[in-house]
Amino acid sequence: MKNTQDFYAGLLFTGVGSAFGWGALDYQVGSSGRMGPGYFPLLLGVLLALLGGVMMLRAALFQADRANVIGPWAWKPMVAIISANLLFGVALGGLPRLGLPALGLMGGIYGLTFVACLAGERFKFKEAALLATALAALSYLAFVLLLKLQLPVWPVFLAGD
Repeated sequence: MKNTQDFYAGLLFTGVGSAFGWGALDYQVGSSGRMGPGYFPLLLGVLLALLGGVMMLRAALFQADRANVIGPWAWKPMVAIISANLLFGVALGGLPRLGLPALGLMGGIYGLTFVACLAGERFKFKEAALLATALAALSYLAFVLLLKLQLPVWPVFLAGD
């Protein structure tokens, strides 16, 4: 194999695309003229799988411009990003079985942003706070005001729900 990094990226794309395509078959697909709920996920899954196949083929046949060896795992960013997403889910809905109340959309976004900012080389509190505030304001505007989604916005103990 001439380019292992691209080959494994293509393998990942093919796997994820195939999984999405397979999952979309559980829904009514329909046709191009009358699309069902499974049409778009199936189309995206197939396109992603095809892109992955092309990437794997190119990686196997053509030499890379520079040596693309797979380096060591970046544990700190990986743990920070996964933890940030898990924290957002827990903050948005809480964990009633453990007695943790929901912190709502605002608490979830602030938690997500601060933990995700730990993934970088340096952490600056002011930058993280500014980014969290901007994301919270834009999320409130997009999801609550414009799309009118029924989300818990504020922590339960502040909203009184």
